[in-house]
Amino acid sequence: MDIRGLIKDYGGFRALRGASFNLQAGEVHALMGQNGAGKSTLIKVLAGVESATGGEVRIFGELKSFRSSADASRAGIAVVYQDLSLIPGMSVADNLLLGREPTGPGGLIRRSAVLTQAKEVLDSYGFKIDPRAKVEDLPFAYKQLTEIAKALMSDARILILDEPTSALTEDEEEVLFGAVRQVVERGVAVVYVTHRLNEVFKLCNRVTIIRDGVTDGTYNTNELDMRGLAAAIVGSNAVPDLLTEPVVSSQPRPASAVLGEPAIELSNVSADSFSDINLRVDRGEVVGLAGPLGSGRTEILELMFGLRKVTSGQMRLYGAPVRFRSPMEAIANGVGLVPEDRHAEGLVLSHSIDRNVAMPALPRLSRCGAFLRRRSFSRSAAAIRELSIKAESVNTVLSSLSGGNQQKVVFAKWGDPRCKLLLLDEPTVGVDIGAREEIYREIRSAAALGSGVVVVSSDLSELLLLCDRIYMVNNQTIQGEAVRSEIRGEEDLHHRIHQSIDTPQRKSS
Repeated sequence: MDIRGLIKDYGGFRALRGASFNLQAGEVHALMGQNGAGKSTLIKVLAGVESATGGEVRIFGELKSFRSSADASRAGIAVVYQDLSLIPGMSVADNLLLGREPTGPGGLIRRSAVLTQAKEVLDSYGFKIDPRAKVEDLPFAYKQLTEIAKALMSDARILILDEPTSALTEDEEEVLFGAVRQVVERGVAVVYVTHRLNEVFKLCNRVTIIRDGVTDGTYNTNELDMRGLAAAIVGSNAVPDLLTEPVVSSQPRPASAVLGEPAIELSNVSADSFSDINLRVDRGEVVGLAGPLGSGRTEILELMFGLRKVTSGQMRLYGAPVRFRSPMEAIANGVGLVPEDRHAEGLVLSHSIDRNVAMPALPRLSRCGAFLRRRSFSRSAAAIRELSIKAESVNTVLSSLSGGNQQKVVFAKWGDPRCKLLLLDEPTVGVDIGAREEIYREIRSAAALGSGVVVVSSDLSELLLLCDRIYMVNNQTIQGEAVRSEIRGEEDLHHRIHQSIDTPQRKSS
């Protein structure tokens, strides 16, 4: 694939301003840039979702102009988007073979053959997913792997992966990397869009940086180091300190944030498939939940947010017994949740920034049944300033924002008033290196002001960077915990997670 001088206009806004990109057969080529740089627009043009305003695209030397996704598919291009395109009510197998189901006499679909073929594909790539499971019942990470498997089944010559590891643990990442290497060995070229710098060095041959809609440079990965790549993305003067040493908040903890005073305590709590959950988070403390996919990390957050019913045991918030019957009760008691899938669970993309930010605060933004619009606008404008959200106004529709700015809006929902307990599920999914550091500052600020913070992350380095303590989660329960100072690094944390699988649960003190 050879792209030269690609231009894309949206009304008076030019999203691509002459971008160029070259992809060779049998290579994995990373495409990187900050949120809003133009990566998603470039992918949409290549997928036929959007038509280019100018420039040219050549596929194996042949000039192409895509008017639809069908045009791109016929040219041999398959795309796995960050926004998944699976049908929730159908099984994994039915999604994988949709439109190419094996049939028997009379055109009837052979159900057993559908399951067999799906299982063979999943097993061949090492994806541990039940082909009979409904997609809507899967954790987000398994949905992601299903989408990737569907793309790998096609006869594509060019595969575009948009943030494919955003919710995967380190072990699942390696499984995905193995699958990518398999298709590359068949001569397929892969465009790999990611914000995770370490993945580029593990998997990719070359990397192209896009900045403000223009190609800023293409580099061989064996000629770069982590700092050089970060500098290419955000500029040499803006490389975050986290590349060289852990970042520690420079803000002193206020007197109200007294460590040792619990924000939330779970004592022998059971719910659904959970049993005997013991967890404590102090005010001003950031606590991590680490574990493999399906271990129960997300479900523990849902339990504290009122999405799952406690059947036994005791949960205390700031010392008072609570048993939330709904998220509304949790919100009313000062609990906020940043969910793993921001599009499905955290935002209404067709609504404005102001409407999204106002949702958890409607009781406080209403008087005698009337919505206090000016107060809401003022609150949203303050959030835009404080979180550096790149938007024209509080009326900007969420769907027009980049992924990083959308994630900041999710955080803005819980900023005023400050949460007593802030629950974060994969808080930096799909966020560039600059926006990630801004989100880290927001997390540290919440803790410094006395909030208890719980973080679920598949990025072990992120847990080590943010957390005071880390609980190991496996088999739907907490299997152990460690103070951050006891953990020597990512490899040690990875070892502790796997070592905890068969270890009896240690109750929190």
